[in-house]
Amino acid sequence: MSPPGPAVQLRQDEILTGEAVALDVQPVGFFLRALGTALDALAAVLLLLLCWIVAGWVTGFGVEVAGLSPILTIATVVLVLVILPAVVETVTHGRSLGRLAVGARIVRTDGGAAGFRHSLIRALTGVLEIWFTLGALAGIVAIFSPRAQRLGDLLAGTYAERTRAPRLPPPPGGVPPALAGWAGVADVARLPDRVARRAARFVRSAEALVPAARARAAAAIAADVAPFVSPLPVADPETFVRAVVAVRRGRELAALERETARVAALIGPGDGAPRGFPRR
Repeated sequence: MSPPGPAVQLRQDEILTGEAVALDVQPVGFFLRALGTALDALAAVLLLLLCWIVAGWVTGFGVEVAGLSPILTIATVVLVLVILPAVVETVTHGRSLGRLAVGARIVRTDGGAAGFRHSLIRALTGVLEIWFTLGALAGIVAIFSPRAQRLGDLLAGTYAERTRAPRLPPPPGGVPPALAGWAGVADVARLPDRVARRAARFVRSAEALVPAARARAAAAIAADVAPFVSPLPVADPETFVRAVVAVRRGRELAALERETARVAALIGPGDGAPRGFPRR
């Protein structure tokens, strides 16, 4: 028997596909989920009142909702609170009016599109956790779940995925011409996140700094970056930092494109592949 392979560790914001590929995802936070749910609940209440008014006119009771028969009232409630949300969520691939407003959609926990069964479970559970408890049960469960999942999500195996990615900052410039030759042979290791963020932020905002502060910041960042670079080029600190940021960005982008192509080849087109970029 062959020895077991190395264990795979996943963060809470990752999903694992059937091909054991870890994908980075962005679940919607608690407050955005609550806002989307509140908007959906408000739309459902307005639609329910409209249905009752129309039913009252048809049956001759006018706007007297209390005069409607219990069967008609219950049927309208089931239609508006259970059947219609499940159908809309299925047809729109996990979206609703509230989720469109906050930039979210419902997906399975493996990243695939949710089906009618998942939507129906969520809608049925929502009657209890959203309407009977005025959202208190859904809020309590969402606070203590890793992806702000409410009880219906846990039972259906779904969660809310962010569909609006934040605007990316403008990319830093390329390698300075003075270090173009060095960049082709340099060994630039992966920088710690803190150092990489400082270096990228400096490259983007260096022109806005006064000369003295710009020189001090470049020198400090160059000292943090130097242990991860070999050989060290003969250049001023700012040029050195700009070259390192450009080299790392180019190499990480190339690695990301290669891994994305590998994932696409494994999953194949048109089979409900999860959305998102693979984690390096």
